[in-house]
Amino acid sequence: MPTLTGHPVDCAPMNSGNEGLRREIAATAARMIADGGLDYGSARSKAALAVCGTRTPRGAMPDNDDIDEALREHLGLFDADHQARVDRMRAVAADLMARLEGFHPLVTGSVWKGIVTEHAPIHLQLFHDNGKEVHYWLLDQGIGYESATIPHFRSQGEVEVLGLTWRGEPVMLSLYRSDDLRGALRAPAGGETPRGDRAALLARMEESQ
Repeated sequence: MPTLTGHPVDCAPMNSGNEGLRREIAATAARMIADGGLDYGSARSKAALAVCGTRTPRGAMPDNDDIDEALREHLGLFDADHQARVDRMRAVAADLMARLEGFHPLVTGSVWKGIVTEHAPIHLQLFHDNGKEVHYWLLDQGIGYESATIPHFRSQGEVEVLGLTWRGEPVMLSLYRSDDLRGALRAPAGGETPRGDRAALLARMEESQ
């Protein structure tokens, strides 16, 4: 079996459908996300290298759902503050979404899923045809922010994202056009929607009580 002690082993001869190997890579990626704040893509690549070396069998690489499951288990076992962090950051997200109502905010990412590491920000997606209005709103509130770009959740392009702090919590506001809201709440086949509006977030908060 692969091991994290010593050098990574060559996993290529193993059965490509080996679920144990897939789970081990997912668990290793989850630890990297929880302990080092890595994004899913980087953690998956580094975990595969740590477990298998340079040759990972086809079918053994975990997807985001696999990593989510492993991360939820890891945080449940090793992070006693996890549920309190989820509850706190969801409350902050709901407050900010109410204030940003005019920009049709949706919450996504770790706060929406309820898998919140110490490094995870609140991620709100805003939908408005003039993204500068979000800048003006933040300036009116006296809130400093930094601007960057991230991949569009649907297309091959990029969108602007604003990083800031709200009520002591890190926040990302990604800015989309109004047309991008169409279909944004539709769940993919066989899965659940990756984002939700404020009412849906409040419902999840109620369920967790």
